[in-house]
Amino acid sequence: MNEQMWWRGAVIYQIYPRSFYDANQDGIGDLPGIISKLDYIASLGVDAIWISPFFKSPMKDFGYDISDYREIDPIFGTLADFDELVIKAHALGIKIMIDQVLSHTSDQHQWFIDSREDQTNDKADWYVWSDAKDDGTAPNNWLSIFGGTGWTWEPRRQQYYLHNFLTSQPDLNFHNPDVRQAVLDNIEFWLKRGVDGFRLDAINFCYHDAQLRDNPAKAKELRTSIGFDEKNPYAYQYHYFNNTQDENLGFMEDIRSLLNQYPGTVALGEISSEDSLKTMAEYTQGEHRLHMGYSFDLLTDNFSASYIKQVVQNLESRVLDGWPCWSISNHDVERVVSRWGGFNSKDFAKMLFAMISSLRGSVCSYQGEELGLTEADIAFEDIQDPYGITFWPQFKGRDGCRTPHPWQHNAINAGFSKGKPWLPVSNEHFADSVDVQDETVDSVLNSYRHFNRWRKEQPALRYGDINFIDTAEPLLTFVRQYEGEQLLVCFNFSDQKQTVALSSLTQHSDNITELSGHKLVSATIADGTLQLPPFGCFYGKL
Repeated sequence: MNEQMWWRGAVIYQIYPRSFYDANQDGIGDLPGIISKLDYIASLGVDAIWISPFFKSPMKDFGYDISDYREIDPIFGTLADFDELVIKAHALGIKIMIDQVLSHTSDQHQWFIDSREDQTNDKADWYVWSDAKDDGTAPNNWLSIFGGTGWTWEPRRQQYYLHNFLTSQPDLNFHNPDVRQAVLDNIEFWLKRGVDGFRLDAINFCYHDAQLRDNPAKAKELRTSIGFDEKNPYAYQYHYFNNTQDENLGFMEDIRSLLNQYPGTVALGEISSEDSLKTMAEYTQGEHRLHMGYSFDLLTDNFSASYIKQVVQNLESRVLDGWPCWSISNHDVERVVSRWGGFNSKDFAKMLFAMISSLRGSVCSYQGEELGLTEADIAFEDIQDPYGITFWPQFKGRDGCRTPHPWQHNAINAGFSKGKPWLPVSNEHFADSVDVQDETVDSVLNSYRHFNRWRKEQPALRYGDINFIDTAEPLLTFVRQYEGEQLLVCFNFSDQKQTVALSSLTQHSDNITELSGHKLVSATIADGTLQLPPFGCFYGKL
């Protein structure tokens, strides 16, 4: 693949800056902290880092409520720090991707401060405003993902404004061409500073139905919770009108047109809709929309070989010319080794990363995944996440996956900060610190490093097609093929040994060359069978 296509098959390491490393010891991670750990990131063998929001913000939603898209929030550093980060990362061969939160701003953004004053100012139509119904209630039945109505009354204008998330995150009005251009100008600001790409947050939320039609009710037995907690009333509706409008496709094309002026840059869209795979197919279609998309289909509690096979096959059948990006962990969901396993096994964590990295597509890997970190248990008095505070105790929020990265097992706060961390370090994470795993040959960390380097030498895994083989639970088996090379890939999802006849996997059963060097728990071939130990993996050239 040429340099401009670096993102195909890439492993993108997500950094949640508040929790990565605190350089100024105030308890909150920062950009200088990321700079100081770039050698560590390079040692992981990843292709790029995606940094969650570090822009100026009142931090009601910890950076996803932006009050100035072109300024660094002082808790994270300065623009000079960001420029230094880009230069040093590039010198190490690491690409830089940053979040762009386009559908909404903070209510402290100057645009909104102006817009809310009256109905005649220059920014009056920059947000989604509507009159009350005759009885004073909200314009329609749209809900906020964070609980309750999606509308808040503004007494200055005597109107309601729309917010799909917190009340402090008003939605922009993308039906206004001035808004679209202003947003594109903000994106270009960062392109000019040398970023290599963007992760576009909730990108299908930019447009709303201009007629403000009510969302239809969803039958109880059909309510799903992909992307939000199932106990949330948001699951009671089909979200046909408050997001994922056809007009948004034109905006995706505007974004791609801008990025094409900066060769080698890439857009990755986060998509959560009623039919996320359909939306992903539309948003990544051809060469004129987003480069990649990812959905929440593997960020759920569902875990089995058949479920993963079903999700991937559905995507393969629908996203015909788009390029997927897979993720099993991020800053919004329970850590994967807790969510999917509860197995007290480091081999489980190794296998999961190998599995997700062996599907067709690119990979987003969340900080701590390389250490096999479990979900942290956060006491109610320590919770920071407004989502968790609202829905406690049925849903404890997202803080359990956002706790500080453990660097040193024998240091205060595991070496993250000498100040009181914004979230406590999990007691269980000290033993999994970077310094401990550095010195342990078969640690999750060293397996992650070895596997990434080994995978770079396997073009079939990075770029090839994928075809699944029918095998019973708990085995996931498929063939990756690229330019005449075929790799047989098999994973054992259980903590019990599994045996399968090679003849049931491939007609080339008598001519398989096992590929080693990936530092995983490997299967063995004996008497015409493939014998997979607990959480074992097999890669063989056909």
